[in-house]
Amino acid sequence: MSAPQLTTGAPPVAPDLVTTAPGPAIRGRSRGGPSRLRALDGLRLLAALMVAAYHYGGRNGEIAQAWGGSPAHQFPTAAPLFAYGCLGVQIFFVISGFVICLSGWGRTLRAFIASRISRLYPAYWAAILLVTAVFALPWVAYKALPPSEVLTNLTMLQQPLGADRVLGVCWTLWAEMRFYALFALCVVLPGATRRRVVLFCAGWTLAAALAQAAHQPFLDTVLMPEYAPFFIGGIGLYLLHRYGARDPVAWAIVLVSWLTGQHHAVAGLWHAPSATAFSYRSTAVIIAVVTLGFALVAAVALGKLHWANWRWLTVAGALTYPFYLVHEHLGWVVVRALHHGIGLPSYATLMLTVALMLLLAWVLHRFIERPLTPALKRSIDPRR
Repeated sequence: MSAPQLTTGAPPVAPDLVTTAPGPAIRGRSRGGPSRLRALDGLRLLAALMVAAYHYGGRNGEIAQAWGGSPAHQFPTAAPLFAYGCLGVQIFFVISGFVICLSGWGRTLRAFIASRISRLYPAYWAAILLVTAVFALPWVAYKALPPSEVLTNLTMLQQPLGADRVLGVCWTLWAEMRFYALFALCVVLPGATRRRVVLFCAGWTLAAALAQAAHQPFLDTVLMPEYAPFFIGGIGLYLLHRYGARDPVAWAIVLVSWLTGQHHAVAGLWHAPSATAFSYRSTAVIIAVVTLGFALVAAVALGKLHWANWRWLTVAGALTYPFYLVHEHLGWVVVRALHHGIGLPSYATLMLTVALMLLLAWVLHRFIERPLTPALKRSIDPRR
């Protein structure tokens, strides 16, 4: 499997419970304790479904082998729309910036590391082993990686180490890990304050722009100029959530992040119309989707979506990460079995595949994440 670039799509962030942080500076919030931002859970699932639509019907590659032909032939009307689903990644990164700033505020470095490791790894390990086992079955058309590569994947460092990836989507987790490291060193370790977070956003924005100009691979790896605006924009939106909508500095962070973020999205995803390309992505639509992602997270941050407080959104948020991990590769197997083995129509196959991947995500959440996440967190940070 070749390493995907920005065009491959894939979300997500794996935050802790998405709750508001108590504090008198936040207007309109009950002082009785934190409340869950369920609308953000729903937005995470929406971004994951965007990515799934892209992987199942918005590009060629292994999914074409599963369908028995190009997805453009299976979904002649929807495929051009599915091609924009890869922008779910940018929305995930904005959400990640918001949630990591929220969850890191007031935590010690050890507690922050424990929360990240315990949240990311249990479902990830299960997905690595599950996909490897399924691909090793003799009747499955896709080949499992050699044992050494699989073991390397368990570290989540396969991309910088140059190993093949068991999960194609895990390239975004490598971006998340680098963001966590930067935020931990610059904000969590010295202690989160508004001034420190603002300086972190300003410094990273400038450094990412300089890294883009320098064309140095090491700087690109550390500072992630193509992804930094989305993480930084999410942090700016959290500042608006924490300190109120009359914060001009936070708005400036969000505005600059949106301006630079749409530039990187267009640069990475747009191409001239071509008869050989799977699809053509319009510059205007790319900008519109990025803008919509920022706007939806802003609506959550400013309390405009408090009405979306249904309990099922909490379940949706819990399923997003395991769904994201397993949906692509195992989806190939399910699509092939349903479409060729049973003969289901294309849209029925698509909907049933998504439903089965959500069901599998629930199983992973219920039997892997729920018991292992708190146990792993306690082992790293026993004081909690």
